Amino acid sequence: MSVFKRHITVAAVLLAAGTAAIAQDSSSSSVVRRGGSDRNRKEQAQPGVTERMQKFYEESPRSDADMQWMRVIYRELDLRKPKNASLYYPEDIIDGDKNLFRIIMEQLADNRIAAYEYLDGREIFSDQYKLNVGDMLDRFHIYHTAAKGSTEKNPRYVIEEVDVPTNEVLSYYILERWEFDSRSNNMRTRVEAICPVLHRSGDFGGDAMKYPMFWVKMDALRPYLSQQYIFVDDDNNLPKYTLDDFFAMNMYDGDIYKTRNLRNQSMMQMYPDPDDLKRAQDSIQNRLDTYGDKLWVPSREEVIAAREAREAAAAGDSIVIPDRDAAPKSARSSRARKAPKKKEPKALKPKYNTSNSAVRSVRRRK
Repeated sequence: MSVFKRHITVAAVLLAAGTAAIAQDSSSSSVVRRGGSDRNRKEQAQPGVTERMQKFYEESPRSDADMQWMRVIYRELDLRKPKNASLYYPEDIIDGDKNLFRIIMEQLADNRIAAYEYLDGREIFSDQYKLNVGDMLDRFHIYHTAAKGSTEKNPRYVIEEVDVPTNEVLSYYILERWEFDSRSNNMRTRVEAICPVLHRSGDFGGDAMKYPMFWVKMDALRPYLSQQYIFVDDDNNLPKYTLDDFFAMNMYDGDIYKTRNLRNQSMMQMYPDPDDLKRAQDSIQNRLDTYGDKLWVPSREEVIAAREAREAAAAGDSIVIPDRDAAPKSARSSRARKAPKKKEPKALKPKYNTSNSAVRSVRRRK
């Protein structure tokens, strides 16, 4: 009996220990689940970009065989122009709203997007020309500290709001591609990359110098721009467009400062005279705007409408009577000399022949 009782006691002890372990595991698992749900809730509350979102905004690679025509245009967006003011304001973070430069710097500091060297017209977006963000911040004297969890392979930085030089970024350079796709038979304009430009004065004052900072690919930046709504004008205080819409719909106003050419020269180098430069810029913009219109054959309705317009114009010209008093004397004299003489009306011939001929009227015969 003692051995049997001893076995029962050991079994009871083991059963109690197992029950306690199960209870402990269940409590710990519940804590883990509760902590995980809180963490997921925080991640959902913070704006982020998933891999699926990133793939949605990435442009599918296109073959040169699908391109009938393509031209690369460099523009400068002056933020002091009214149409570009949406990229500059608000200068500070107001109710979660940020301007374009703050969004770019936040993603760079958190190592979510890559920056590339500014090569002055020879932009190459490859790993060889990727920019070290820490070196770039040191170069432009932007104070920063290493973020928690930063490693050599995944460097991350913390930049305080007051240290972001938003008031010095007064312009941007953008890289445009004007393409005609032979597969879809349409023209499209897309912004491939963007470059913030610092405007800083020297130690002795004077005019501010422009310092292009880096290039950022627009495809990598678009998921973050699509989350920031902006005001387009002062007449409508409802933010209906995002920063991504601003570039996708070409709502900006920028001057052409360079086109891709063999000599890699800017417009200022090719046209030193300001008047010649302005005419060249207008000519390039006009060719870009009208290139797509010259590719299509007019429809039958358009041909008929054009022909009717020409006929109407020709008929209108034939019935227009010029004012003789308004015409110059030389025109009147030449017209008078060339005017044909009016012919006298011919006398009407009698109905019956009254000449003395052998033919006589039957009525006069007796």
